Amino acid sequence: MFYTLLKAHLFSGATFILIYLIKTILLVANKDQALKKFTKTLKVPEMIVSALFLLTGIYLATQTAHPGAWIYVKAALVLAAIPLAIIGFKKHNKVLAILSFVLLLVVYRLGETKSLSFKKQQIESSVATDPNEAAEVLYANKCSSCHGMQGEMGLSGAKLLNASVLSLEERIQIILNGKNAMASYKEQLTEEQIKAVAAYTMTFKK
Repeated sequence: MFYTLLKAHLFSGATFILIYLIKTILLVANKDQALKKFTKTLKVPEMIVSALFLLTGIYLATQTAHPGAWIYVKAALVLAAIPLAIIGFKKHNKVLAILSFVLLLVVYRLGETKSLSFKKQQIESSVATDPNEAAEVLYANKCSSCHGMQGEMGLSGAKLLNASVLSLEERIQIILNGKNAMASYKEQLTEEQIKAVAAYTMTFKK
């Protein structure tokens, strides 16, 4: 369910931005007739796409524990971009239309990086000398928001780790390559860290 809605959110978001890109180009180029025809033709599809984008975004946000400030900024920018776009195109105000499109691009980037710095977060090595403690810190920092501190939460489509029958090697491969909505960590964690976190999740078994 979560993974399907995530795909729908990404698709509707990309389509939404593409529609506004075309409309903005037509407006800036003073192609009033073409803009009017394009807007009329895609009026209903645009309404459907925008509604899908907003509704799936709201649902995904409610299914993510401790999402971070970026998600609130993203929501605020979306709510600001839409009325700006409506006014901009209705009044043929190029500045407002361009501003709206720029805000949508910022929204996309926030969703992609999940960071206000627009940089994908990298997990730093723990300074702890105890390997078990290091794995616990890594898990808490990156995994617990969806899986829970003891693998019991299961948010954002995450599996219940405390009930999982996956082997250690299978867990390593999922952390390494990602699966469904879960991202790959092969660029963010060392091989040793991945093995340590996978081994740590084995302690959650009921």
